[in-house]
Amino acid sequence: MIFLYARYILAYRFCKSRLREVLLILSSILGVIGDSKPSKDVFELAVETGREIARKGAILVCGGLGGIMEGASMGAKELGGMTIGILPDYDISMGNKYVDIPIATGMGHARNVIIAATAHALIALPGSYGTLSEISHGLKLGKKVIALGRDESPPDVIVAKNPQHAVELALDV
Repeated sequence: MIFLYARYILAYRFCKSRLREVLLILSSILGVIGDSKPSKDVFELAVETGREIARKGAILVCGGLGGIMEGASMGAKELGGMTIGILPDYDISMGNKYVDIPIATGMGHARNVIIAATAHALIALPGSYGTLSEISHGLKLGKKVIALGRDESPPDVIVAKNPQHAVELALDV
């Protein structure tokens, strides 16, 4: 019995010492949102944003499909980053090939709330109504929203000059 108690104490101390690391990881989840059919230039902006997220050791969360989502995921994977895709359907095979953790929601566009709620901050590239929805949910939830390459954005959205600047702003660097 004493042996089991000692193992419990050791496990507790180990977990307690790792709590700070776990909290740091969870506070470094960055969302990348934008168009599912971007121009070549905007797609490359997404790739570079994903790279920068991985370079900083953050986790990328996105909608998990094509376009901006695929570009950002691809960039993150190029540098060994972790990616999460919040998918609109029940089929995890719908996720792009760069998503490490596909999460099937069956919620369609309502998954935008999950993306906004999961991310510590959102980096918004050019997009349409879905992107505006994610921006709005992020702002409503009190998240920092950074615009990158967008012509216009709602008030309270911070404008970044480039992917490096966007990630720095998102991480409060």
